[in-house]
Order: sequence, then C-alpha cells, then structure tokens
Amino acid sequence: MSFEQMLEESLKTIRNGEVVEGTILSVKPDEIILNIGYKSDGVILRSDYSNDSNLDLTTLHKVGDTMEAVVTKVNDGEGQVSLSYKRLLQEKGNQKLEAAFENEEVLKAPVTQVLKGGLSVEIEGTRVFIPASLVSDRYERDLNKYLGQEIEFKITEFNPRRRRIIGNRKMILVERKSEIQKDLLEKLKVGDIIEGTIKNITDFGAFVDLGGIDGLLHISEMSWGRVENPRKVFNVDDKVRVFIKEINGTKIALSRKFADENPWNGASEKFAVGTVVAGKVARMTDFGAFIELAPGIDALLHVSQISKDHVDKPSDILSVGQEVTAVIVEFREADHKISLSMKALDDSNSRFAHDEDVETAYTDSDAE
Repeated sequence: MSFEQMLEESLKTIRNGEVVEGTILSVKPDEIILNIGYKSDGVILRSDYSNDSNLDLTTLHKVGDTMEAVVTKVNDGEGQVSLSYKRLLQEKGNQKLEAAFENEEVLKAPVTQVLKGGLSVEIEGTRVFIPASLVSDRYERDLNKYLGQEIEFKITEFNPRRRRIIGNRKMILVERKSEIQKDLLEKLKVGDIIEGTIKNITDFGAFVDLGGIDGLLHISEMSWGRVENPRKVFNVDDKVRVFIKEINGTKIALSRKFADENPWNGASEKFAVGTVVAGKVARMTDFGAFIELAPGIDALLHVSQISKDHVDKPSDILSVGQEVTAVIVEFREADHKISLSMKALDDSNSRFAHDEDVETAYTDSDAE
C-alpha cells in the first residue's frame, strides 16, 4: 500500500449494526477472532454465534476462512470490536420471513421447542411461533409428537420489532384438503362402493374418511338391523365398506344397507300370513311389543294380540330379550310391516287340542 492508502485505511470507521466481512485469524472452542480491515480486530463469542452453549466453534470454522458478522460494539473495552454472527442470521432470517409473509410463501423448518401454547420453529436464527390452534386442522391434545419434526407453514403475522412472528400450519392443511375434496367430489358419484376409515363416532352416526373427504354414515344406515348405539358397532380407525347414497354440495351421505343384503328379499314367502314364527322381544311400547324375526325385520305384536286375557301393557307379560312364538296375521311388503298374534296361536292350539279330544273320544266309543 502507498502511504495515502494506509492512512485512508487507518481512518476507516465502522458503526454499530453494520455488517462487516473479515478473515479468521484465530479459532477457539468459544470464540473467533476476525481481521475486519479495521484498526482493531473483531471477536465473536460463542454466545454471539449460537444459542447452543456447548457448541465447539473449531468444528465449524478454521483460520483463513472468511465470514460476515454484525457490529454490536465498536470498542469492547479491550480494544476489540464485538461482533455477532447470531444477529446476522436473525437479520437475514427476518428478511426472508418478511418476503415470505408478503408473498404468502410456504416455508419448511424443524420444530425446535414445544411450548405451552404452541410450537417454536427457527428460520436462519429467527424464531417463529405457531399457536396450538394453528398447528393442525383438528384438535391436537399432545404437541410433543412434533418436536424435531420438519413442518410446513405460512407467516400470517410479521412484526419483528415486537418480536411477534406468527406461523400458520393449519391454513396449508385446509387448503390442500379443500383441493383433495374438490378432486374427489368430481370423481365420486351416487352408488359408488368405497372403503373408508372411521374418523369420528357420535350418537347419531359416524364420520368416515373416504381418502381426503368425510362422509356421514347415519345410525339408520349402518345396518338393516336396528342399531342402538354406533359406538357398540364401530371403533375409530375401523375400515368400513360403504356406498354413496347421496351427494349434496360437499356433504356426502353414506350407507351400509346394500340391496343384495336386504333381509326383506324373499320375505313374502318366509313370512306369509298364517306362518308360525319365533323371535325375540326387541323393544316395547304401551301399545305393543316389537319382535325381531330376523336382523332388520321387526314385527308388531299388538297389546290386544298378546293373550286372550286382557293385558294393560306388554311389559306386564313380556320382557326385552324374551323369546316368543306367534302367528303372522298381516304382511304388508310395500310398507315393510308385519303383524303378529300370540292370542290367535293360543286359540288355534286350543281348537287343535279340542278336535284331538273329540277324535279320541269317537275312536274309543267306536271301539266299544
């Protein structure tokens, strides 16, 4: 250098917050010394390099490497310039996050912490908080499963001055789910038979995941037989074979009442008027008892047809689960209604027994 160049170099000034580049003169496990072209060297302590208090800087850098850092103090009291590599990363991270916020860009980063109210991820040294309500499109009871996992999210709030940078993973899941639902709705049609997975069970039915879109399997469509409680029939994650009964916008109604399994097929022959049948009492009302003759086929035994003696209410004579024998007195296939009578069966048996007695008496008299 000429004398003028050396003088100009010696008069070089730097300011706090300025980004400087230098060549590494020395590396220790807990500090890096840089020649930054200033009258004093720059120093980066481990605490200004990373949040990891056990990090060994010699494993990351060597003498002669060049690197950038931010000036935090021009004179640290010992004639050196304090530098921060961590702050440089944060500033670069803020720039990247600000651009992602403005462009609605999808970012990806590992979860570094599970906090009480959500998750913390880090983008180039800058922390982003994802509230628990924005982690998933469904309620998550335990967020610990996300620790260390790389997740996607969008920045929905960016305010670095207040240290408030909010990420949203839920909106990505909802957007993708909406796209999948749209594609599926275009493919599905009424009558399609499909296998799904039980996702949720309620008192009135079960929601079935059809591969990205949910359908409702109402309690009345679960079986040709009577279902009292869906939870006694299905468990969450069960695989079920269903068919599309109705599509109304984004709502899909499902059914498991396949036509070829309809218990009323051939019922006119099996349950013709005059046929004596056996069944179990399924439920009772004040006006009669419903007898299950087969899964999906209930017949009414009216209170007036229980006995030739007066009966106030069915529960005085019968109980749920009791097996009874009766004769079919009415069959209406179109309405799926069958009427029974125990009284008629008793009368028939009485007449049969009376005719048998008369025949026996006649035979004995004839023999005499």
